[in-house]
Amino acid sequence: MTSGTTLSDLIGIEHSKLGFFQELQQTINELQESNHELEDQRREIAAIIDGITDVMMVLSEDLQILSVNNEFHKLFPEGNPIGRHCYELFRHSGGACPECPAFRSLSTNTVCKETAIFKIDGCNRQFEMLASPLKSPTGAGNRVLIFKRDVTTEKEFQAKYYQAEKMVTVGTLATGVAHEVNNPLMAISGYAEGIQRRLKKHGDSMSEDVLREFEDYTKTILQECSRCQNIVSSLLNFGHPETSVFGFVNLNGIIEETLNILGFHLKKSQKLTLDKALCDDLPLIYADEPRLKQVILNLLTNAMDALEELEGTIMVRTMKEGGDSVALEVEDTGTGIPQDIKDRLFDPFFTTKSMGKGIGIGLSTCYGIVKDHNGEITVHSVEGEGSCFRVVLPVQLDK
Repeated sequence: MTSGTTLSDLIGIEHSKLGFFQELQQTINELQESNHELEDQRREIAAIIDGITDVMMVLSEDLQILSVNNEFHKLFPEGNPIGRHCYELFRHSGGACPECPAFRSLSTNTVCKETAIFKIDGCNRQFEMLASPLKSPTGAGNRVLIFKRDVTTEKEFQAKYYQAEKMVTVGTLATGVAHEVNNPLMAISGYAEGIQRRLKKHGDSMSEDVLREFEDYTKTILQECSRCQNIVSSLLNFGHPETSVFGFVNLNGIIEETLNILGFHLKKSQKLTLDKALCDDLPLIYADEPRLKQVILNLLTNAMDALEELEGTIMVRTMKEGGDSVALEVEDTGTGIPQDIKDRLFDPFFTTKSMGKGIGIGLSTCYGIVKDHNGEITVHSVEGEGSCFRVVLPVQLDK
């Protein structure tokens, strides 16, 4: 102890050290308690996020994935998505999706919604997307929160419901048409048969030329009556798809029947040419005939709409696909399908047709029917050159 240091000085210094360490210990305890609370909150938030059944992502301004929830890993179980761009996983492309709501959400600082179809594991799946901006106070490093909800099953059921409603209406109209048209057809065919019987009895009193003309006329009348009855019968089949009965059917025969129904529409256009290349030895397929007719009718109608007033060709092909499948192609030389809507074609409520020209469920119905047959429907299209829809169906269903 120096002569200038007193006992009071030493006690004061030690007291100050003790107070400092006591305050430090208290601060440490408070920080630890706060850290425990934050950790509990983090676990709670993580549990809530992982409990969300929608796919959730936090993206940077350039759509780079910053974080995801457990549902995302269920959709993409392999690899680490962090650092990759979302369109690489969902579109397998090198650029942002045209319908992506993330950019719009960031630019407008609002919550934006959109619907899109993505091909995942070889199947088209429809998602409702919701984008919410997460803007930083400084304006740098803005992020966006994306929720993607799989509504494939929901949309399929909705499409089936609306299709059933439409078919009930068509069935009611077709039944009325059948009764109203079949009665005069029976009268016409009955009188034609009566004329034929008269010709056999009294044909000797007519010249050979006149007799031959009457025979040709009555034969043509009976043939056309039979054709009209077949068309009415086909309409009735289209109107009652709920009576689903699978059996072995001839795909070429179904195509010919459908073309008979569209005969008037195909003939009234002088600019439209119909070509067929149907495989002669096509094997029978196990299918629901009325529902397949709906598929072919929808594809042909869409091809005709794509041509509209243009001069062009519709080609219908059938072919063998390996040893256990057959393929149908409906190709047109029309306007083609723009790239930005190609992936939305099978959306149950998406349509490019104007009001009064369709209700937008045709291709979705085709997709559902083909899927029910364990088949596949794809489209290849070049804008300005035309489109080709291809349907592959197994010869025998694997039930």
